[in-house]
Amino acid sequence: MSQILVVPEMLTATLGFAVYLLGAQLTRKVAVLREFNIPEPVTGGLLAAAAFGVYSVVFGAQFQFEMGARDYFLVLFFAGIGLNARLSDLLSGGRLLGLLLLLTLATIIIQNIVGVLSAGVFGLPMKTGVLLGSASLIGGHGTAIAWAPNVAQATEFDSATELGVAMATLGLIAASLVGGPIAKYLIARNALTSAHGDGEDVVGVSFSDEHEVTEISHVTLMRVMLTLHVAIILGYILHGLLSELGLKLPLFVPCLIVGILLGNLRSFLVPHAPPVARTPTLAVVSEFALGVFLAVSLMTLDFSTLSGTGLAILATVGAQTLATVVLVLFVLFYVLGRTYDAAVLASGFAGFSLGATPTAIANMTAVTKRYGPAPIAFVVLPLVSAFFVDIANAVVIQTIVNF
Repeated sequence: MSQILVVPEMLTATLGFAVYLLGAQLTRKVAVLREFNIPEPVTGGLLAAAAFGVYSVVFGAQFQFEMGARDYFLVLFFAGIGLNARLSDLLSGGRLLGLLLLLTLATIIIQNIVGVLSAGVFGLPMKTGVLLGSASLIGGHGTAIAWAPNVAQATEFDSATELGVAMATLGLIAASLVGGPIAKYLIARNALTSAHGDGEDVVGVSFSDEHEVTEISHVTLMRVMLTLHVAIILGYILHGLLSELGLKLPLFVPCLIVGILLGNLRSFLVPHAPPVARTPTLAVVSEFALGVFLAVSLMTLDFSTLSGTGLAILATVGAQTLATVVLVLFVLFYVLGRTYDAAVLASGFAGFSLGATPTAIANMTAVTKRYGPAPIAFVVLPLVSAFFVDIANAVVIQTIVNF
């Protein structure tokens, strides 16, 4: 019988800090990791998980990590995403934004259809199809890890987390590989050129701040953390109300919803208060929270439970990539108007739907540096990924899990 080593919450979080920094250092030194846009916590977390696994095999010990601190960082991150989402930006995005929202919803449904079919083909529980689909791909590592316990409880499939993380990691690699070639093909075939001057920013335009940007200080940090904690507390209350109504969602979803409400109503509730949304301080807190959450989640994985599912993961990633390329080339590009901006958005959408928003931005940046600016692409796509995806994905995933 193996020895069980209990790792308390504080030590788990501390190891998460170290693992993240390890991944950051490796990413800066290893070119292939930068080229494929592999997130720092993924690099460090997977190495740490391998090290813990080797230790368990050699010394016959089993690690049991207390994860309360990790879950706190998750809701902190999603509350911050909600605070940054502006309803006014969504409304002003116009026709292009609306079309991209519909295409995103269609992608979520298609990915889950492919995932459920793959689960059936390879003899996995049908409900694990969401982890072979939108939870891991368009949702990314955070969403996959957040939903995995729900799937595990519904299916008694113990390696749900490992399955979701493996899909999300391979999806990131696929997203980095296909985005650039898609744009190159569309631009060359249709002889497209940028409608913007060479002197404009080739990366695009960022969200405009309505207030003077302040430096990060202990006061701005305290203000941001207070607002995030208010959102989380109200999210807990909303989560309880929804549970009583029979709607069982992960805690991060109500926190995201409350964050959106607070972010859009804060100017009316406290009109003279200093800004919180879209400030450097909130950006740092959000990045920190997501990094620690992913690092802790990945370093605590037990990949020995994945035996027998490797072929299913590889085949499903291949099928999902093919479906995404077909959708982007033959549907999205034409629906968005067959313009240069549509081609740039096609590369970003491939990165976003298979990987994550940073992958999408990296794909579009590479394209615009070579072919010219496409500012609207850098406004529209982050709006979709920040505001719409997590809620729509949660609804679709919950429907499948409850079915």
